[in-house]
Amino acid sequence: MENKKTINLISLGCAKNLVDSEILLGGLNKSGLNITKNIEKADTVVINTCGFLDIAREESIDVILNAAELKKKGSLKELVVMGCLSERYPDELEKELPEIDRIFGSNDHNQIVSFLTGKDFAKDDPLFFRSLLTPRHYAYLKIAEGCDNGCSFCSIPLMRGLQKSRTISSIISEAENLIHKGTKELLIIAQDSTSYGWDLKKKVYLSDLLYELNKLDGIDWIKIHYAHPAHLSQRIIDAIAKCDKVCNYLDMPIQHSSDDILKSMKRGLGKEGIINRISRLRNAVPDIALRTTLIVGYPGETEENFEELKEFIKDTRFDRLGVFTYSEEDGTSAANLNDDIPRQIKDQRKNEILELQHEISLENNEAFVGETLKVIVDKSGESISVGRSEFDSPDIDNIVHINGKVQKGEFCNVQITEVNEYELIGDVVL
Repeated sequence: MENKKTINLISLGCAKNLVDSEILLGGLNKSGLNITKNIEKADTVVINTCGFLDIAREESIDVILNAAELKKKGSLKELVVMGCLSERYPDELEKELPEIDRIFGSNDHNQIVSFLTGKDFAKDDPLFFRSLLTPRHYAYLKIAEGCDNGCSFCSIPLMRGLQKSRTISSIISEAENLIHKGTKELLIIAQDSTSYGWDLKKKVYLSDLLYELNKLDGIDWIKIHYAHPAHLSQRIIDAIAKCDKVCNYLDMPIQHSSDDILKSMKRGLGKEGIINRISRLRNAVPDIALRTTLIVGYPGETEENFEELKEFIKDTRFDRLGVFTYSEEDGTSAANLNDDIPRQIKDQRKNEILELQHEISLENNEAFVGETLKVIVDKSGESISVGRSEFDSPDIDNIVHINGKVQKGEFCNVQITEVNEYELIGDVVL
């Protein structure tokens, strides 16, 4: 009888990486390999790495080193590394970490399964048997790979290549497959979702895709992530407003608000352009929740630039906001600039932005007291359940604490009675 390998898969980094891991896991399951969530019980570990920021690279290296120690002890036989870090630095990893048996890129799913099974991998598209690592009621839907934008600070095009959009028909087919498995919420992701379809032989737009997804039975919520403000066209704004299943939510990283910094970042849109896009969005969808991401400590960011950014945040009042300190990325145009902001100043600026957003978030949340919101339940306990409103995505946004037990994956109406900066608390309304 054949002794099948037992595989442990570790997925690091962003939601786009998670989808790659789910596709690989689907292929591994289809091939009949044993899968375990416990690395101590595995013969082989596959680590899907992130290489985008220094903190993510450090985490990836730490996880690889931990697995290498298990291999030295003899409890682990095989160490396989894939993903953005290995795509970017394969020679360095091979030289510095000889414990790694094989190194693959982000999209080498077929080759990885072939290596692990010793057989040619079947030509079936793994998307059709993708194994979710999220709860089944929500799933990320990757509509494109790579990026054509030349943002000065970003190494994604170096790791993932230029944009390669999927056809609408293939995306709809995957969405239908996810619905069949019980998915009720689709989270649309790409490096730049707003430029989706521009590279296809027959050019299409994100708006075209949204109208098609909106027709699907079985889906309640559709959320859009990683919109680029320079590419947020009126046709996309109109589609968000018209499609009833598209949530009043948009994740749109602006990165900064100072024209000098935005120009150096090569963002393709200045401060007034960003204000214009936000104004058009809020006019078309008055209740929309806007999430954004910022970078502080970018080379040459003066105190005046930073104060301008703080004033912009006060004026705009984003509903959700994340902030990173600038991290120099090899091979990017910003790497040629003098990284002249001390670490301490970068951290201080980050903390100031977060404190400012804490106040805004609390004030925004207080407006929900007494309101009743539709909530999807992510966790169910005996006395407390945890969910999200349409204004929140998993892991990065607000949560709703629900007094009482509600079935995981179900929708319920919750009347909000208390709030803090990042949580709403309430009771089920029958």
